[in-house]
Amino acid sequence: MSESPIRVLVVDDDALVRSGLTMMLDGADGLRVVGEAGDGDQVPAALDAHPTDVVLMDIRMPRVNGIAATARARARANPPEVIVLTTFDSDENVLRALRAGASGFLLKDAPPTEIATAIRRVAAGEPILSPRITRRLMDRAATEAGAYARARTALANLSAREHDVAVAVGQGRTNAEIAAELHVSVATVKAHITKVLTKLDAGNRTQIALLVHDAGLV
Repeated sequence: MSESPIRVLVVDDDALVRSGLTMMLDGADGLRVVGEAGDGDQVPAALDAHPTDVVLMDIRMPRVNGIAATARARARANPPEVIVLTTFDSDENVLRALRAGASGFLLKDAPPTEIATAIRRVAAGEPILSPRITRRLMDRAATEAGAYARARTALANLSAREHDVAVAVGQGRTNAEIAAELHVSVATVKAHITKVLTKLDAGNRTQIALLVHDAGLV
């Protein structure tokens, strides 16, 4: 029996962008677009109507922006993963969206294959960050007032092995790569990540990575 498709909700205030993303993604290998929303305030109703695995979320929308919409979506029971979309690689709101619980971000001009791959990765629990702006965002995170001290304090609550796993997540390593480096099983890595998420009160791997960068460990 084939696996169930990854259910995608497209959120953007530009009808042409929504239509383009839907046409591009719906029916792609393993993906199904289950709904669309034209503004952040429509997201709760859309999620109620359409069980969703991954939301493609525009940041700049007129009534409720993608940052607030992401936070609300991630606060739900069994929350969907969120990938935020931005037009400009200098969009400083991306970092706020990541802190709100987004699993990553992409530029809107990313090729279709990159967007589809990002959806699959995020659905599998791996964050996706556009390489063109990852370093800039991480550097910005590390310079925020008090971020360094807060991150160091939070990471001090981890065991030595959990700390190693957190740093590896911050380096962008996959579970398999972390397992090979630490000479443990992938299942053990997943267990450590679950504990790290709980101890750091983090919603996903991206928030672990941000704390590691805030602490100056990557």
